[in-house]
Amino acid sequence: MRKLGTIDLEILQLAMNEKGTFNENNLEKSELKRFGVGKLLDSLASLKDRKLLSLNENGSFSITDIAKEILWSESIPVWARILRLLQIKSCSIEQIIGIITISKNELYENLETLRKYQLIIMLPQRQEERIIKVYEIQSEGIEKINKTEKEGFENIEFNESGKNLEILTSVDEIINEIRQSEIEQLKKEKIIEKLSKLKENLEI
Repeated sequence: MRKLGTIDLEILQLAMNEKGTFNENNLEKSELKRFGVGKLLDSLASLKDRKLLSLNENGSFSITDIAKEILWSESIPVWARILRLLQIKSCSIEQIIGIITISKNELYENLETLRKYQLIIMLPQRQEERIIKVYEIQSEGIEKINKTEKEGFENIEFNESGKNLEILTSVDEIINEIRQSEIEQLKKEKIIEKLSKLKENLEI
């Protein structure tokens, strides 16, 4: 897979949102303008050099088939597209759906599989007085998706490394929720200590 940065992702997403082609006006109306002209020009040039964008005669840019194969091709399994996306940046459910355009049911099913095998983790984050579920890729997830580069997707299996993986993931999520809660600090530390001991006992 061609490696993408967060700006690269936003530019390619803009192209997908504009049916494959965008111009200077589209950039001006998008959130990308926050990066400044210099940064954007460098990113556009880099994407063109890597054959992820093509420059048209009228000055507009089009996303290439090579770029579409990263996150937007139905030939790539949904679980792999999710891992590839989370390798670029952590995302909420809404962001994942918005970027790789899949149904909620399909997303939930794949997220549960990836969580079960500890390839990703859900971390609650407080944003504007709301708790948002944000998904992050784990080292095991990076290893799994990198493995597909050599072995393809058909030969990748999901093997449990321990019978308590799902419980351990849940404990991690509870610990993170407590850390971000408004509980008194001393109480917070005691609860986390107990949960950490429980986690140690579960890890076989």
